[in-house]
Amino acid sequence: MIFGEKLKTERKKRGWSQEELAEKLFVSRQSVSKWENGQNYPSIEIIIKVSDLFGLTIDELLRSDEELTRKVIKDSKQLAYPKLKFTFDVLFLAGVVLLLIKLGVLLLNKAFSLDMTLIGGQFLWNFGPLILMVVAGIGSGILKDIYKQD
Repeated sequence: MIFGEKLKTERKKRGWSQEELAEKLFVSRQSVSKWENGQNYPSIEIIIKVSDLFGLTIDELLRSDEELTRKVIKDSKQLAYPKLKFTFDVLFLAGVVLLLIKLGVLLLNKAFSLDMTLIGGQFLWNFGPLILMVVAGIGSGILKDIYKQD
């Protein structure tokens, strides 16, 4: 039995209208209708609420519908990966900023015969940007490969 049929069966067992179920789940009646007709699927949060409401396990709800299972897995990946991708992007930008600061100081020293020094030591300014950008690039590449495989 697919999710929509199971939802409709459980709702009717309790004598609830789509409107009543929608109120209990804090969604619109149209959403319930689309789920029951297989036009759309609920989020994992709603699936958990349905599970609690009808006393069914999440496994019973998900395993009944292969397409819903794929959607939940895909949604969970999309929630997790952007955060990690954002972290790698920030690392890369931090490396770029450090590199631009170093180049700016070098240019100012050359152009105006200044003797500005960068705080933190030569290792930080010579290798810090490179290390940050390489780590971020490798991390992003690995993340992209993992996402492609799935």
